[in-house]
Amino acid sequence: MAITAALVKQLRDSTGAGMMDAKKALTETAGDMEAAVDWLRTKGLAKAAKKSGRTAAEGLVAVVVEGNKGVAVEVNSETDFVGKNAEFQEMVAGIATVALGASDVEALKAADMGGKPVSEVLTDKIATIGENMSVRRMAALEGETVVAYVHNAAAAGMGKIGVLVALDGGNEAIAKQVAMHIAAVNPAALSEADLDASVVEKEKQVQMDIARESGKPDQVIEKMIVGRMKKFIAESTLLNQQFVVNPDLTVEAAAKEAGATITGFVRLEVGEGIEVEKEDFAAEVAKAAQG
Repeated sequence: MAITAALVKQLRDSTGAGMMDAKKALTETAGDMEAAVDWLRTKGLAKAAKKSGRTAAEGLVAVVVEGNKGVAVEVNSETDFVGKNAEFQEMVAGIATVALGASDVEALKAADMGGKPVSEVLTDKIATIGENMSVRRMAALEGETVVAYVHNAAAAGMGKIGVLVALDGGNEAIAKQVAMHIAAVNPAALSEADLDASVVEKEKQVQMDIARESGKPDQVIEKMIVGRMKKFIAESTLLNQQFVVNPDLTVEAAAKEAGATITGFVRLEVGEGIEVEKEDFAAEVAKAAQG
């Protein structure tokens, strides 16, 4: 029997399975819809797909460095409890290692991991553990020296915040200190040149509106804006921030004292930017009772 797009859509709509999984199920069962549904259920794919609508804002960030390259990968789950699961942690570590050879998160999802695409490994784990999961983000960094740091580690190389920092010169000690600073302070960019122009312009407009409320003359307002924007840039950019280890120095100055030049950084925090719908306790119980 020919496996048409309409059949695939029908199976997807009834089970919530992915397109490729639905097509494979129909192929394996010669187009028999009921048998295809059973095939998906047997593989755990229908069950996994039903969970795909639930918000996954917990999980882990894993960091791996190999030679002059480092990667950070965020893999989400629905609950913090799963982040402590050894089976989940093993999968996250494997995905991070695969990410060393991937160009972006989509390439990572399609990359081979033990004979299967990462996306399929994830689907299998959803079915096994019973929570929605996703490979949300990855970021790579290269440099003369790349050092990784994990804040609030749940296991080796993974935790709630993962940081990579690249330097020319210096040593691992200063790199680790800078990485810890990045984890704590969360700079928006490396330097002023790296700041998003739209963010800078928005901040400038906000500060101008605030200054105008003072009723001061335009000449005074212009000077106020210059000072406030200078402070904004200093607080937002890694190189210009006060170093948490020694606030008398900027991060750039501290690195320079150690013979290093910071060339880049990556900081990923679990769940960053994800909006989580809040439910009251009764709603949570009712939802759990429904499966």
